[in-house]
Amino acid sequence: LLSHNHYDHLDVKTLKILNKRYSPRVITALGDKSLIESLGFRKVDEMDWWEDVDINQETRITFTPAQHFSGRGLWDRYRSLWGSYFIEHGPRSVYYGADSGYSTHYADIRSRLGSPDISLLGIGAYSPNWFMQPIHMNPPEAVTAHQDLGSGISIGMHFGTFRLSAEAIDHPVTELKNALAKASLPPDCFIVLEEGESFLSPP
Repeated sequence: LLSHNHYDHLDVKTLKILNKRYSPRVITALGDKSLIESLGFRKVDEMDWWEDVDINQETRITFTPAQHFSGRGLWDRYRSLWGSYFIEHGPRSVYYGADSGYSTHYADIRSRLGSPDISLLGIGAYSPNWFMQPIHMNPPEAVTAHQDLGSGISIGMHFGTFRLSAEAIDHPVTELKNALAKASLPPDCFIVLEEGESFLSPP
């Protein structure tokens, strides 16, 4: 699942390795199919917002909105789409929020597709706020998105590996704890994982 064409989400070298090893089916945003096919992939689904595809009898994937942008150079900004994914497998569902600022699309997703069991939501790369707010959420905004979605549990992502913006690398985790306390939400409803850590969701 490719959410948009920024270099940290669509890395040509990595995709070529994946294609050589597994020859996977790729689902990508509208406007990026030709780029993916140029890397040798033969099974590519290109999707607009709210389009869905059935992977098998149990699994459906819907390409959902996000508040971000696309572009790999100076002259192709907004030439392809960006988005998030709502994944349904039997009775379970996972929402992958991708890169996004906070907006009404989280409530729209809940209204149209229901509340996900698990949501993966960005909590980092938000400072300075005047510059980053339209494209990345800070922890209080992520907590509001969690509530808008009605998510059973959310897992924070997009933080802690590389310093992408002005906040301290450990600031998102601290601010998430503070935001949950301010919203009177239990700390285990929105968690963060160490790199490589597994999380087993109860049925």
